[in-house]
Amino acid sequence: MSQLLFYIIIGLLVADFILERFLEFLNSTKWSDKLPEEVKDLYDEQEYQKQQTYEKANFRFSMLSSSFSFILMLLMVLFAGFALLNNWALSISVNPILTALLFFGILMLASDILTTPFSIYDTFVIEEKFGFNKTTPKTFVLDKLKGYLLGAIIGGGLLALIIYIYLLTTTDFWIYTWIVITGFSIFMVLFYSNLIVPLFNKQTPLPEGELKSAIETFSAKAGFKLDNIYVIDGSKRSTKANAYFTGFGAKKRIVLFDTLINDMTTNELVAVLAHEIGHYKKHHVIWSLLLGILQTGVMLFIFSLFVGNPDLSAALGVEMPSFHIGLIAFGILYSPISMITGIIMNVFSRKNEYEADAFAAKYFDARELAAALKKLSIKNLSNLRPHPVYVFFHYSHPTLLQRLQALKILE
Repeated sequence: MSQLLFYIIIGLLVADFILERFLEFLNSTKWSDKLPEEVKDLYDEQEYQKQQTYEKANFRFSMLSSSFSFILMLLMVLFAGFALLNNWALSISVNPILTALLFFGILMLASDILTTPFSIYDTFVIEEKFGFNKTTPKTFVLDKLKGYLLGAIIGGGLLALIIYIYLLTTTDFWIYTWIVITGFSIFMVLFYSNLIVPLFNKQTPLPEGELKSAIETFSAKAGFKLDNIYVIDGSKRSTKANAYFTGFGAKKRIVLFDTLINDMTTNELVAVLAHEIGHYKKHHVIWSLLLGILQTGVMLFIFSLFVGNPDLSAALGVEMPSFHIGLIAFGILYSPISMITGIIMNVFSRKNEYEADAFAAKYFDARELAAALKKLSIKNLSNLRPHPVYVFFHYSHPTLLQRLQALKILE
C-alpha cells in the first residue's frame, strides 16, 4: 500500500506541475503585439506594450521559479529527503513535539533560503525594471527576519498545540484542533491589523480634510458607521495601489494605501471605499470566514482518518509513523480536493466582488468606481485579457472588463 501511495504522490506532484504550466501557457495565448479592440479605451499603445512586456517577464520568471520548486519537491520524495530530515530531527530529540518543530523549522528555513534568490530577482530586477519596487535591501532583510520570527512563534506555537492535542486524543483530535484553529482565525480577523500589520507597515488614521469629509458623508448616506479609516504606507515597498476591509463589529477597519490616495480623485477614492463597505454590508467577511472554517473542518476530519496510518509515513520512506510526516504526505494527497475547494472559493469571491461593485454603484457612482478600477489596473499593469480558463482556476476577482461590463460602463 505504501508503494502505491508513493506513486500516487509522485503522480499528483507531476500532474499539478503540468496543469499549472498548461494554464500559464493558455494565458500566454492571449498576448498580442497590437492593442486589442476591447482595451483601446483603457490602454494607449505604449502602456499596453509595457503591460505585455511585464506579463511576459513574469511568465518566464514563474516558469523558472516553479520548475525549481517542483524539482526540489520531487527530489525530496524520490530520494527520501523527508526521511533523512526526520532522522536528523530524531537524533536531537525523540519528543514528538520537539521533533516536529525541528523538522518543519529546518524544512521551512532551508526552503526559504533556497528560494530567496528568486525573491530578490523578482523584487529588485523585475519589479524595479517596471517602476514598481520601493523596497530597500534593509527592508527586504528585516521583512525576512520578522517573517521567521512570526513563523516560529505563531506557526510553531500552533503546531506544538495541535500535536499535543493529537497525542492526547488521537483520532478525535480533529474536533479540538478545529476549535483551536477556528478561535485563532477569528482572533486574526479581529486583530490582524492591530498586531501583525504594524510590524511591517505604519498605519495612521485618515487626517481631517476633504477626503475624510466625503467619506463620512457617504457612510451616513449608506447607513454605515465607520470610525476606523487608516492609511498604510504601501509606498514603502511598491508603487502598486490597493485598499482592503478587515474585521467586523467594533473592530472593522478600512485601510487605504497611500499610493491609492496619491493617484485618485476624492470621488474615486470614495467609490473604492464604497466597494469595501459593500463587502461588509453584504456580510462577505463573515461568510468567507465561515466557509474557511467549514473547509478547515472537512480537511481535518479527513486527515484524522489517515494520520495514524503507517503507510502514509512509509510512502515518504519513514518506517515509524509520525504526525509531521503524515501531514506532509496527506498535504500532497489532499491537493486535488484542495484545488476543487479553491476553485469554489474563487467563484464565491468573484460573486462577492460583483455584489460589492453593485453596492458602490447604487449608493455612490458607477462611473467613479469604473474610473478608479481603470486607474488601478493600468497603474498595476494588470492583465486585462487573461484566458477564461486561467481566470476560472486562479482569479479571486473578476477581470476589469467583466467588472466594467457588469457596471454597464462598456455598453
